[in-house]
Amino acid sequence: MRTLYFDCFAGASGNMILGALIDAGLEPERLVKEIEKLGFDGYEIEITKVDRSGISSTHVDVRVPQENKHRHLHHIEKIIDDSELTDSVKDRAKKIFLRLAEAEAKVHGIDVAKVHFHEVGAMDAIIDVVGACIGFEMLGIEQFACSKIHVGSGFVMMEHGKFPVPPPAVAGLLAGVPIYSTEIEGELMTPTGAAIISTSSTSYGVIPHLAVEATGYGAGTRKYELFPNALRIMIGEVRSEANSEALLQLETNIDDSSPQDLGHLMDRAFEIGVLDCWFTPIHMKKNRLAVKVSLLVRAEDRVKCLDLLYSETTTIGVRVIPVERHSLPREEYTVETKFGTVRVKASSHGSRSTVTPEYDDVKRLATEHNVPLREVRSSVLQVFEATNSERPKLVYEQ
Repeated sequence: MRTLYFDCFAGASGNMILGALIDAGLEPERLVKEIEKLGFDGYEIEITKVDRSGISSTHVDVRVPQENKHRHLHHIEKIIDDSELTDSVKDRAKKIFLRLAEAEAKVHGIDVAKVHFHEVGAMDAIIDVVGACIGFEMLGIEQFACSKIHVGSGFVMMEHGKFPVPPPAVAGLLAGVPIYSTEIEGELMTPTGAAIISTSSTSYGVIPHLAVEATGYGAGTRKYELFPNALRIMIGEVRSEANSEALLQLETNIDDSSPQDLGHLMDRAFEIGVLDCWFTPIHMKKNRLAVKVSLLVRAEDRVKCLDLLYSETTTIGVRVIPVERHSLPREEYTVETKFGTVRVKASSHGSRSTVTPEYDDVKRLATEHNVPLREVRSSVLQVFEATNSERPKLVYEQ
């Protein structure tokens, strides 16, 4: 799958993303021609090669006329919808602006429809967002991943005054995303950059197993002595048979909950979308028998899963451990047997495939027909193998 990896050691902005895409091979003339479909007048796009700490980078400067109006979300959506851009570009761009609106609405405590876009609703920000979406499509990007994000530190002046870095809207956009600060003062991650990256990326952390085909550097405006002020992107195919994703493991030790309470906790955990939940018997201090509760969750689900642990257990502290999970691609099938329909999951690694009938389906049919579980399971696997004879040798999970 063709993948783009954002390496945000110097944060990111809308024009840095555009610069990196051009540096990685996006044709500037085609990009500019597509941006013209927005129907804006009076703007200029200057693309230049610059030096950032010895690295040749592409800087994109979008110069627009002075605007005195603030746009709402529906104004921006209309601009995008009225253009002649492709539907996929329109859909991605509108999702990014919706995410921006939701972040602003939460900060100000208002409805999304009432959000006034200030800096991010200006013509140059719209060009940055739409231009990035155009670039993603032209380069054939199918999925996105991102490093931990350097956000900067200190304070920044904005429309409503002086705010800490990252400012409230950016902090909201990056909820659940791994970020960090250094001694570098200033805003490294802009709202536009945060919106584009957080809307597009599905995983964060180390570089995935990527066969790199192109690398690009998009230059920021400022210069720093400690590192190049540029966004690096890497584009290539993810060829590993296993998918890799950065997850969080939440753990807490409980020595005063009943088995019924823990059973309820597990049910609630799966209801809100945890990837896995398990209990481990442990021996704590003062010779207390206890249970270690573990949840495997996506970064964006961290807050609601912590809330669950604090509300449904007696814990007063939770360990948050970054983990990387490798998983084989899987396919889902339905198999028609003499007992009824059973869902099946199949995965493969090299010449070996694993087939797992859905336990709940097998149990239900075994109960309905008053036969052993193994009889239903055996029927499922026989039918599956007969109808998938071209697959590699099967190893059945029971």
